Amino acid sequence: MANYLDNDIKFVAGVGEARARLLEKELGIRTLGDMLCHYPFRYIDRTRIYRIDQIAEGDSALIQFRGRITGVSYAGAGRKRRFTAVVNDGSGVAELVWFQGIKWIEKRIEVGREYLIFGRPSFFKGELSVVHPEIETIEKAFSRKAESGLQGIYSSTERLSSVLGTKGIYTIVCNLWPMVRDHIRETLPDRMRIQYGLLSLRDALYNIHFPQSPELLRQAQYRLKFEELLGIQLGIQSRRTARLSKNNGFLFPKVGGVFNTFFNTRLPFPLTGAQKRVVKEIRQDTISGYQMNRLLQGDVGSGKTLVALMSMLLAVDNGFQACMMAPTEILARQHYATFRRMLEGMDVRVAILTGASKARERREALAGIADGSIDLLIGTHALIEDRVQFSNLGFVVIDEQHRFGVEQRARLWTKNEQPPHILVMTATPIPRTLAMTLYGDLDVSVIDELPPGRQPIRTVHYTDAARLRLFVPRLIKFVNDVKNGIVAKAPVYSHKVYDIIPDEFDVIDRPDILIVEGINVLQLPSHEPIFVSDFFDFSLYVDAKEEYIKRWYLERFGMLLDTAFKDPTNYYYPYAIGDRTAAFKMASKVWEDVNHPNLHEYILPTRNRADLIIVKSANHLIEELRLRKY
Repeated sequence: MANYLDNDIKFVAGVGEARARLLEKELGIRTLGDMLCHYPFRYIDRTRIYRIDQIAEGDSALIQFRGRITGVSYAGAGRKRRFTAVVNDGSGVAELVWFQGIKWIEKRIEVGREYLIFGRPSFFKGELSVVHPEIETIEKAFSRKAESGLQGIYSSTERLSSVLGTKGIYTIVCNLWPMVRDHIRETLPDRMRIQYGLLSLRDALYNIHFPQSPELLRQAQYRLKFEELLGIQLGIQSRRTARLSKNNGFLFPKVGGVFNTFFNTRLPFPLTGAQKRVVKEIRQDTISGYQMNRLLQGDVGSGKTLVALMSMLLAVDNGFQACMMAPTEILARQHYATFRRMLEGMDVRVAILTGASKARERREALAGIADGSIDLLIGTHALIEDRVQFSNLGFVVIDEQHRFGVEQRARLWTKNEQPPHILVMTATPIPRTLAMTLYGDLDVSVIDELPPGRQPIRTVHYTDAARLRLFVPRLIKFVNDVKNGIVAKAPVYSHKVYDIIPDEFDVIDRPDILIVEGINVLQLPSHEPIFVSDFFDFSLYVDAKEEYIKRWYLERFGMLLDTAFKDPTNYYYPYAIGDRTAAFKMASKVWEDVNHPNLHEYILPTRNRADLIIVKSANHLIEELRLRKY
């Protein structure tokens, strides 16, 4: 029987053919079910109406106020033409500005009439303005019964927003709900819902879109999150069951001379009880007849690398090769140096392969693993290249596994006709229950004690709110040092690896001009009545339309792909060698999920702190300069 929710979204009031095509293209929404599962990412209280004098500079949230239109005007010409309406509520005056849809809005604005205005406030020269607000007559606004006092704000795109507006998707959902509410099928057994205190799916969907109270919103989110995680777990467990049903794991029955020699003569310190337990667990996996798929978790300094090496030696004793993949060249070469030192004089040949390997080093490594003369290979992403062919790969170690994508890890499994045993390692503290959720297809081993004499690892959790509190004092000290003629050092950040390069600094010694880039310069530190920009002589904000910013972001992403495919150590390498369409789809999702919210939550609110706003056009030319009024 056909599912009613699979019907086309075009049949919903307010959508139609054109908007349906736009929704599918921009958000992937094609059916009633797709729209129903497009949840708000935050909510605003539409029951509160501000006075104009209550709206302060720096407020970035969407607000609404009522007022009477006292006059309208036009400025500019052509594409720069804008329509302005002045509104007064008795406590103050605000400007409403439209750059697009002027012909449409001017027919709906009547001087002398009172309206309810909804939008994002901004200040220019100390005056309140709202660009492209939603506006409706007071009579119409108050005659409409809202489903909820909390209105959902839905993720959108620049193109979609220009057609539907801030409330457009919400209006579609309002029209959708009467159509679908009687067609929502419960997906969880009543027994499970009662056991975990879950709302019905219908009630959860209603309250996620139209919260009847903050508590019901919380319950709705809990139900939908529960179901999503349950689906993920069932999928993971299905794959695990399929894997364990196949008796196709390499057998390592022998604990031979290589392992015993290392254990008896080369250990730098006695193994801890936790290390012995994990080695035993790995040993049991390799004689079970099933492919091992194990996560090894432990703090920095707990001895994970030593356990990995001993496990790799088990493979060597049984006639197999082993490899270890690390996320950076620095870490790979560190492992290589450690293994060479610890195995010196033993009949075990170790090689390294990275994107930066010299021609000779690369040639010898590729030849050695192909003919079986190399036992252990250490490397970076370079290990997953097609030209890397092993003679008999039986054991794979992946260090800092969270730095690799699933597909990257999986490509190592294909280096042998029969999949090798897999050991993935992480130093990221993960509670066992969470580890089983995230990596349900893995067996989990934990090294929960440090070798004697090691200092305990202290882990501190900082929220985003504390980011400025940590960063700002260092930046202020840096600026003061430069101003006072003190030589200062700044860490070097690499966009190639998306991280700071260890032990590399730019030395700043009495410069004539110092330029510091970043939004933190204009942001207010938490709980402090100062701005970092107060310590600078002049601050600039480069502004542009959101659609231009998104386009430039995607263009830059494409240019990075064009240069990354030759370098396996590059952050963009996995995307450069894969499906380009899929890569851009991923980049677009990053824009919607991360960059777009950051733009509105953290970047745009800093604009009014700048001394000079530089407005760029679509072709990067400067079309407007706005100087701060003191």
